[in-house]
Amino acid sequence: MAKFRVGRVGEQIKKEISALIQTELKDPRIGFITVTGVDVTGDLSLARIYLSILGSEEQKEATLHALGRAKGFLRTELGRRMRLRHTPEIEFRFDSSIEYGSRIESLLQEINRGSRSE
Repeated sequence: MAKFRVGRVGEQIKKEISALIQTELKDPRIGFITVTGVDVTGDLSLARIYLSILGSEEQKEATLHALGRAKGFLRTELGRRMRLRHTPEIEFRFDSSIEYGSRIESLLQEINRGSRSE
């Protein structure tokens, strides 16, 4: 039964963090962010939030740095909105799966164009 609760809490954290980043954070260093997933430990003490960030490497680093600085605010607001006894620690990680998928897509299109010309 605990597995289901961890999953539900993870999905709720994903939804709330997405809303908080879009509406509450006013830092100009924060670019276009998509929250792609949340992994929560079994004891709900840590939430790893995976982000997909558009932009150059410098913009991605600046965005992660700005989110790191806003971590306390985000955790406080998350605790206020979710009403958990203990709000999990937040850890942001970069998710490169979308970039990886688009790279594979472009390679497949290139291969497809090459086979048509022969």
